[in-house]
Amino acid sequence: MRVTLTVNGTQHAVDVDPRRTLADALREDIGLTGTHLGCEHGVCGACTVLVDGEPTRACLMFAVQAQGSSVTTVEGMGGDDGTLHPLQEAFAEHHGLQCGFCTPGMLMSALDLLHRESDPDREQIREELSGNICRCTGYMGIVDAVQAAACKLRQFNSPAPEGENGTVQEAASDTAATTTT
Repeated sequence: MRVTLTVNGTQHAVDVDPRRTLADALREDIGLTGTHLGCEHGVCGACTVLVDGEPTRACLMFAVQAQGSSVTTVEGMGGDDGTLHPLQEAFAEHHGLQCGFCTPGMLMSALDLLHRESDPDREQIREELSGNICRCTGYMGIVDAVQAAACKLRQFNSPAPEGENGTVQEAASDTAATTTT
């Protein structure tokens, strides 16, 4: 069966068996191997992607069900120039990953949370990520990373303060020191 999947903003026409999972189509037919398969029962969360903005276990969804939907994978988080998303940066900076197997699913679940909640507390983060299993980190670094990313995204998304005459002032950390001659 031929389906057209919009993944990370790009359309992909693929031939799949009706019973082929979205995870298998992403990995094997489209070549996006960031979506990991762990339990293949929807329990571990490693295969989490966003389908029309909602976290979805790609191992439980058939590829044909994604026809007409927008799918975002971990590969779609960063910039077109290869820059990392602030959440990805925070995971690296706060030791939110070790072996990396759970990381794509954790990132996608955390991204969903940060789309809905700009300032989640530690308990909210733990609750939202409770469907993702990590056997390496102990979760502290992951929770720290999500909080740090939330802070960075709030700063990035907040408007710069206006100065006199309505001009936008640069943030104090971004202003260069000036010298007089």
